Amino acid sequence: MLGPTQDGLWRSELIGTVKLAVPIALTQLGQIAMVTTDLILIGHLGDQAIASAALGQTVMFASFMLGMGLVSAVAPLASQAFGAREPRMVRRALRVGLWAAVMLGVPMTVVQYYGEDLLRALGQEPETARLAGIYLLGLGWCLIPNWWFIALRSFMGAVNRPEPALWITLCAVPLNALFAYGMIYGAFGLPRLELLGAGVATTSINIAMCAAGFWVCYTLRPFKKYRVLHHFWRADWPLLGKLVAVGAPIAGSVLLEYGLFASAAILMGWIGTVALAAHQIALQTAAILFMVPFGISMAATVRVGHAVGRGDPAGSRRAGFAAIGLAAGFMATMVSVIVLSRHLIPLMFINVDTPDAVATAQLAATLLTVGATFFIVDGIQTVGAGSLRGLNDTRIPLLFAAISFWGVGFVASYSLTFIAGLGAAGIWIGFTLGLGVYALLLVWRFNLLTRHGYMPLPPGHDAPLR
Repeated sequence: MLGPTQDGLWRSELIGTVKLAVPIALTQLGQIAMVTTDLILIGHLGDQAIASAALGQTVMFASFMLGMGLVSAVAPLASQAFGAREPRMVRRALRVGLWAAVMLGVPMTVVQYYGEDLLRALGQEPETARLAGIYLLGLGWCLIPNWWFIALRSFMGAVNRPEPALWITLCAVPLNALFAYGMIYGAFGLPRLELLGAGVATTSINIAMCAAGFWVCYTLRPFKKYRVLHHFWRADWPLLGKLVAVGAPIAGSVLLEYGLFASAAILMGWIGTVALAAHQIALQTAAILFMVPFGISMAATVRVGHAVGRGDPAGSRRAGFAAIGLAAGFMATMVSVIVLSRHLIPLMFINVDTPDAVATAQLAATLLTVGATFFIVDGIQTVGAGSLRGLNDTRIPLLFAAISFWGVGFVASYSLTFIAGLGAAGIWIGFTLGLGVYALLLVWRFNLLTRHGYMPLPPGHDAPLR
């Protein structure tokens, strides 16, 4: 039984995690609200439009997730430096994250303009692929500003001040809705560009958010004392190498996970447009739920990183397990809400007057029911991964991701769908199996490391400060 001192430490850790996670999670929900708003507006153009948007986002988010994983390494490096009270190293961690975003962003932006060709090669319907390509023409330029904003958010969270990123996002949500509506439907004197307009609106808002993030970091305390762009052009190859060493496996893991979901969109496309539209609705619902444990995961990275910086192995263990328990509890609660409202949720995404509306809504409701367990294990795995990132432990989780997502998840999804004949539901059952294995492996790994007091070397101990 825990004594008063230990009980107080766990309570304090849980409170600290919640205080850090709430604004981060709300920021994530704000960002997913913008994507959801776009899908709702696009959905009223018809099933063909929402199916095309789903495929376009599949292409774009593959690139986005790769860069997001790499830039995510700013969080553990900056958090460890903050815990070790090395402010110049905090700035350096952000700086190399901005560098990495540009280096990767230029070629990945070019890739977006070949989205139609890629989708055609993957066997998608020509008209759906063509419309997806038009969407990507407007969406493709959002990568670098989006990754820069993620790096700035990671920096804000590392110094225990994540709130400004939330303020920026809350301002962006209504602006995005108005601008997207105007660009899609030709309102407010803007041209009617439909899918192209949706992409242009998203890119414009992301650029504005990035600019606002830099303004905050240069004008508000405590950020301005770090002088985030000081010596921005000075080469910092040792720390960039460390960021890549930590971030590349994160990017690999994220890409393997997203690849599983992208393959699901392809498989759904083989089944038909109704299945693809229903899948996108259910997946967008899952993405909304996922933003809360993802915010908790980012808080776990920071809290574990702070403990590493101050040389506190017991604190890193508490931080990780408090976050894992918090995420599991939240997702278990939300599952009941989703199951009870499964017939109402699809109606927000579709035009009920379209010919396939009823079939799409019914299938989406079925997928939401099948995905109940999926939601819980998805929350646990993301926080487990975030906790390990706070320890700079990213290579073994990459191996776990390959085994879980493709050795288990994809094989199960394909087999249950096309061999066992379960249709679209088989894909979601495969998701659950793959993510469940991944969650178990990550929690086991974190327990193994922290039980023996593992502590990585914080950044800056092997390189001069700049």
